[in-house]
Order: sequence, then structure tokens, then C-alpha cells
Amino acid sequence: MIVTAAAASTSSGASEVHRHRVVFQVDSADEAVMRHAISGSLNVSRSYSEKNEPFAIEILANASGIALFRQDKSPLLDALTMLRQAVPEISLTICGSSKSIAEQREGHELQLVEGTTVVPYGVVRLIELQEAGWCYIHA
Repeated sequence: MIVTAAAASTSSGASEVHRHRVVFQVDSADEAVMRHAISGSLNVSRSYSEKNEPFAIEILANASGIALFRQDKSPLLDALTMLRQAVPEISLTICGSSKSIAEQREGHELQLVEGTTVVPYGVVRLIELQEAGWCYIHA
């Protein structure tokens, strides 16, 4: 997700775009943890938008944190709707392994918040993002 574009000078005089990239991990069903990821995402968006600097934000939910993106269990559906309106390009990602475990335990398919992407393994997604230079924040 690139929200804005900005160029920065390098020592060689060439112009290159530096994009701030951050992933918030939510691995707890604790509402305060979930709120931290949402408010942190909004703060990142506001700060870099004010500076006209490009950025990308992803919230990744795994383990019991998948409740954040569940239509039937999320305590923060209104806050997520507001976040999606404020930062439409934000990536909402859920661990497919955690989702499958919950579906097996509950005996039905989970209904997710609109726009949520399922990745096979949340921990692998975190590794890949960090290896690609993303900043990691445990919400």
C-alpha cells in the first residue's frame, strides 16, 4: 500500500523514494491489544501523511488475535470500519492456520471482516515482511 509519494535525495544526487513499512501483530483476544494496533495504524497514517511521506501498514492477526477480524466476535467492528475509511489501503491479514484451527474447533467456517486477506501462516508472513525491511510492532 502506498498512500503518498515523496522523493528523497541520496548522496549520489539520485532521487529515490523511501517508503515506511510497518506491520502490527495482534496475537491476543484482549481488546486493549486490538485497539493498540488500530490506534497505532492511525497514528502512522497521520504522521506520514502530514509529512507527505509514503508508507504501508499491515495488521496481522494470528492465534487468539484472529477474533479482531471475525464478523461474529470482533469487539471492534466499528473501529475497523473507521480505520478502513481513514486508511483505505491498509492491509488486514489473518493467519490461515489459526483460522483453520478455530473452524475445526467450532465446526463452521469463520466469517471475516470485509477486505481481510488469509495467508497460510502468520508467523511466516511476519518473517517475510521483516526480511523485506518492514518494521515490526507487537500490539
